[in-house]
Amino acid sequence: MPLPTKPTFVTFDVYGTLIDWETGIWDAFAAEAQRDGFTIEREEVIPMFMEISREIESGSYELYAEVLRRAVIEIARRLGWPLEPSRSGFLPDSVQRWMPFKETRPTLDKLAKTYNIGLISNIDDKLLGQTRRHIGLDFDIVVTAQQVRSYKPEAAHFNECGRRIGGKKGWVHVASSYYHDVEPCVKAKIPVIWVNRHKETLDAGQRKPTAEVTSLREAAKLLGIA
Repeated sequence: MPLPTKPTFVTFDVYGTLIDWETGIWDAFAAEAQRDGFTIEREEVIPMFMEISREIESGSYELYAEVLRRAVIEIARRLGWPLEPSRSGFLPDSVQRWMPFKETRPTLDKLAKTYNIGLISNIDDKLLGQTRRHIGLDFDIVVTAQQVRSYKPEAAHFNECGRRIGGKKGWVHVASSYYHDVEPCVKAKIPVIWVNRHKETLDAGQRKPTAEVTSLREAAKLLGIA
């Protein structure tokens, strides 16, 4: 699907797109491991978290805070870290300290002057509320996993957002995760801008997004915002 000639509604994934969650996750793990004098490596923990959280989200729905706790317990098990399960709440507790990328607020400020803006996120309402304090903007639509009782890449978020908007006309989604956002958008024929921060390459069989950029600023330029 091409980008609409006259976009009216721009939605964003939150974690990884607007919020530097990888740094937030790593800081939380590093601080907790240091308490035990246990050595961990970011290059091992972050990919492991991504894999395990996907596995958990693919099962029966539960609040994202519980997904985070379960991911902690499984990561500790795989690493041989003798972490008491009762301490696994350190990760959901850390969400309030996950910070936006430097480009997030100024870019959203500019976009909000021209378009309706929204959030589509794999999180629960309480934790997202903590994150939104760092962004400081009002959004026209917010769709969370808690509201639809499902996790992306399942279609429920996008179906609900389309219902609230009143259709797909003029809608563009902006996201950093190919798996969680780009793939389902392409499937649903929703124009999607992939913020490919890690410069990932697609396999031959993977369908391309509407557009690919490396930053939110580049995404805004595609939408006519300097």
